[in-house]
Amino acid sequence: MSLLKEVRAVVKWRELLWQMVSREVIARYKQSILGYFWVILNPLAQMLVMSFAFSIIMRIPTSASSNIPYSIFLFVGLLPWTLFSNSLSSSCASLVGSAPLITKIYFPRTILVIATTIAKIIDFLFALSILVFYMVAYQIPISFNILWVIPIFIIQQIFTLGLSLFLAAANLLYRDIQYLLTLILTLWMYLTPIFYPIDIVPENYRFIFQFNPLTVIVNAYRQTILGNGAPNFTSLSIAFILSIISLLIGLSYFKSREKIFADNI
Repeated sequence: MSLLKEVRAVVKWRELLWQMVSREVIARYKQSILGYFWVILNPLAQMLVMSFAFSIIMRIPTSASSNIPYSIFLFVGLLPWTLFSNSLSSSCASLVGSAPLITKIYFPRTILVIATTIAKIIDFLFALSILVFYMVAYQIPISFNILWVIPIFIIQQIFTLGLSLFLAAANLLYRDIQYLLTLILTLWMYLTPIFYPIDIVPENYRFIFQFNPLTVIVNAYRQTILGNGAPNFTSLSIAFILSIISLLIGLSYFKSREKIFADNI
């Protein structure tokens, strides 16, 4: 299988992969006064502004039957969404931004996309400290069901990687993709229950959310972290299958265009 072949190739070139991850993480805020603190400051500011707008002005509840503080409810959905959208946006431009490497050196091109997504995961882990602080401050109880976060996160990353590979290859050939992606992510964000609970959506419109894998993922995070329960196994299984399909399609498209990357830089 091409997937297993690509995995072996990435493992073989793992030293280059980690060098690229390190380069992206260090170079991003190298000449910044606050440095990597921006990774925490950006989502914190975003969460505070959105909490004020949606919980105080618009008075959106956290759910039909929950007293979870809105700031925590929001952040549990906002963090994975930010990771997802930032990963797609950065991966989309990863091949274009690495033109000298692609034209001069041979290595598995998928490493460029994987390195970008790993760098965004590192950002995510730093930003996660805000959520931990808020949960401790509000004394949110934690159960062993929170361990479900691990497979949920893996499913999310499989789905993200599949889309990232497809977008990176497509954007190299058609530069309009990066502008179209910005529009799609904006619409996608509002069609994902990040700012509002799914149970306040009218029944007639909930079918729209069933076709959105991010809805399943965000709800699964909230069920395990805030609800102290297990996720919906049926929905999570469907999300896993869609994620695998996304990865296979994304990798197949990426490899089919790989030979002409250098000609389109």
